[in-house]
Amino acid sequence: MSEEYVLETQDLTKHYGGVHALEGANFKMRKGEHVAIMGDNGAGKSTFVRQITGVEQRTRGKVWLYGEEVNFAGPLDAREAGIETVFQTLALADDLDVPDNLFLGREITKFDWLGPFRMLDYKAMREATIEGLNRTAVKIPNIRNSIRNMSGGQRQCVAIARTATFHSRLTIMDEPTAALGVQETAQVENIVRTLKEAGEPLILISHNMRQVFDLVDRIVVFRRGRMCADLDIKSGDYTGEDVVSYITGAKTGEEFMEHAL
Repeated sequence: MSEEYVLETQDLTKHYGGVHALEGANFKMRKGEHVAIMGDNGAGKSTFVRQITGVEQRTRGKVWLYGEEVNFAGPLDAREAGIETVFQTLALADDLDVPDNLFLGREITKFDWLGPFRMLDYKAMREATIEGLNRTAVKIPNIRNSIRNMSGGQRQCVAIARTATFHSRLTIMDEPTAALGVQETAQVENIVRTLKEAGEPLILISHNMRQVFDLVDRIVVFRRGRMCADLDIKSGDYTGEDVVSYITGAKTGEEFMEHAL
């Protein structure tokens, strides 16, 4: 497949017994592009992301990352390949500080020649953490504070800052502002804009129509486990009402699905 695309899927499908949670998803995403995935609850959005990131194993289909076919055994494989995912649950360790959370599972060590007696390089991890926070314009007053003592917005920003710290090849955010207030939501949206300016591709799962139209280039709509629309919203040809029509089924997207197949 072409290296023009950051991510490409062909016939991506997931069945849970007799339940067809995802069926025949053909998806393409160009370099530097920000794409929103929308749909009602149970439409297949999260299932789609879980197949991409190796959280679950797909029933069938293929996935390419920068033109190379990938088959991730688990989310750690996806992360090592450069896919950073910010799930709603955040997966942060409350009792650890910011650097420890950013480098959890991929700590920087020193004195590696000592074998099992090597030591953690806290200075290097703190410096990399500050660099990553600066790159995304995240402001944390004291990075040595434990995550437990931070606000919901600060916690979300720490999770997102991991993408900058490790120069992700693709960032995926699953409802990043669902539980945040107005000011905290604005901070997260500014981070998304910063990633866009840096040319870093991003997939955003969101129910927030205003947010999506402000932040992304395209909207891909899922309904009943199938992709039913792929809308270039930067063209100005689509409104929120159009998106809602595809989400609810008022517009079926039959022509799009026939073309995708």
